[in-house]
Amino acid sequence: MTDYFEIHGRDGAARLGELRLADPVTTPALADEVVEDAGSLWAAERDVPEGADDVLTVLPHRSFPAGTDDKVQSSFAVDSPDVDYPSAAVVTAETATDVGSDAYILSNAQGFVGHASAFRDAIVAAKDALPADTALYLSGVATPRNAATLVYAGVDLVDAKLARVKGRQGMYLTSENEYFLEDLDELPCTCAACQTPREEFTHEDCAAHNVNALRAELATVRQRIRDGRLRDYIEGQARHNQWLTAAFREFDQQYGYLEERTPLIRNSEIAAASSDSIRRVEIQRFAERVTSRYKNRFDNPLVLVPCSATKPYSESQSHSQFHDAVQFRAHLASMTSPIGVVPSELELTYPAQHYDTVVTGRWSEDEKQFVASVLTQYLERNDYPRVVAHVPEHGYRDICERVEQEVDIPFEYTVEDHPTTTDSIANLMSTLQGELKYSKRERQHNTVKAIADYQFGDGAGDALFADVDVQMTSRYPKLQVRNGDGDQLAAMVPQYGVLSFTLAGARVWSDSDAPTKRVEIDNFAPHGSVLAPGVVDADDDIRVGDEVIVEGPKAFAVGRAEMFGAEMTDSTRGVAVEVRHVEEK
Repeated sequence: MTDYFEIHGRDGAARLGELRLADPVTTPALADEVVEDAGSLWAAERDVPEGADDVLTVLPHRSFPAGTDDKVQSSFAVDSPDVDYPSAAVVTAETATDVGSDAYILSNAQGFVGHASAFRDAIVAAKDALPADTALYLSGVATPRNAATLVYAGVDLVDAKLARVKGRQGMYLTSENEYFLEDLDELPCTCAACQTPREEFTHEDCAAHNVNALRAELATVRQRIRDGRLRDYIEGQARHNQWLTAAFREFDQQYGYLEERTPLIRNSEIAAASSDSIRRVEIQRFAERVTSRYKNRFDNPLVLVPCSATKPYSESQSHSQFHDAVQFRAHLASMTSPIGVVPSELELTYPAQHYDTVVTGRWSEDEKQFVASVLTQYLERNDYPRVVAHVPEHGYRDICERVEQEVDIPFEYTVEDHPTTTDSIANLMSTLQGELKYSKRERQHNTVKAIADYQFGDGAGDALFADVDVQMTSRYPKLQVRNGDGDQLAAMVPQYGVLSFTLAGARVWSDSDAPTKRVEIDNFAPHGSVLAPGVVDADDDIRVGDEVIVEGPKAFAVGRAEMFGAEMTDSTRGVAVEVRHVEEK
């Protein structure tokens, strides 16, 4: 049972936590000053230390370097004692298992840090084997340049051993590079150690600077996690070293590992500034849900339009012109890199209104291939009588022409020079002449059902609302869903573009054929939040930010997940669900 480590925030696999010592330590952090090593059993027999609440005690251990045969590791395995103070156990990625400690040190870290695929495999294997609410500690490998990548992968604690060694060897470290001290005419840092004049700056000063730089980098990383922007930082940071670039791309290939740990919704903006942004979990998840869950419910043609810098798109000047021209005679969907295709009903749904991208007017081949793939899958899933591509030349039109060859739907092109010119708008209007308008009621109902499909699963919109006499109250984007008796079932949350259920709505959800996300709790009625120790079971597909049904012998409730499903059942500390409404049985 983990008593001395608790997670308070998440950004993908990166976590903001607390090592609960007498003087608490916010992680990710340097562990040098709070670790006490009981020693290696290779050198001598060791007594189990008495421990203390002000340090993390590393229990007696046998370390194994990378490449040690599994039989050797098994033969010399150490039985970790059961202690009642903050403790850390030494394991390898191959031998990692729950022994009741608060932190786990991978002794073979120096063998895989620096090798991208080996680093990925070791971290994923260790995280899968160890309790979700324990700290992962890598010793002797951290530098200011690689610290962000270590944390991004899921590491919580590091030390400054390597930074000190390099400093004493005359290597001056920054978050971007490593320099031979002799090659520096001036010191590019203003930390306390670097206040020494350059001509008097010694290797010991260099070691002190390296530790300061590593500590500062970890502070930057912690703030990035708080902001939900670590990935943005990583995409730039990893460019400073080849193995860092390779490592974060290797983790992009571990979609399941990162997706499970990445929130479904959040406030932070996505800075899509490189081609690597296409592989972000948030982007891939949105594209996957749009092409496998979303269902078009309009009988009208599809009008494809370019995205806008203003989010949501409908509030931009260009999209106002498009709406005025279309006049609800067609269904609008926006094409954009890196998101792909955004049906108008989902323009508020994270991350469709939460990203910003570099606008140059030129599309990379990677962008074209990705958006073309998404659009092709979207059109193969949904029935449209025709597609009106109101998009500019190059990029957008290139994609449409590629897709036109792959699908059996006629395309028409209406843009001359630019989508908002008078002639282009006139072409769009005339192309839709004779099409029937859909009503406000149809638009609102389709929006709610489309969000339900996206949020809960394929067919959820019809399963939730087909048998209910649904009434819409309030105005878009603050739609409220009520049944025929006037009871509110759900409300649209404009901030994230998702649905939030009332208790009555949660009952409808629970009784429907729509995929549900349930958290089973113990014999109590929650008020405010459900802590992890109270969770009996939880669906594996729950993600942070998901709407969930909470049920136990004494209560039925609905709320928002603060942990992913497996973490809820695996953790002994922390908030699992923030409860919104509860009914005691």
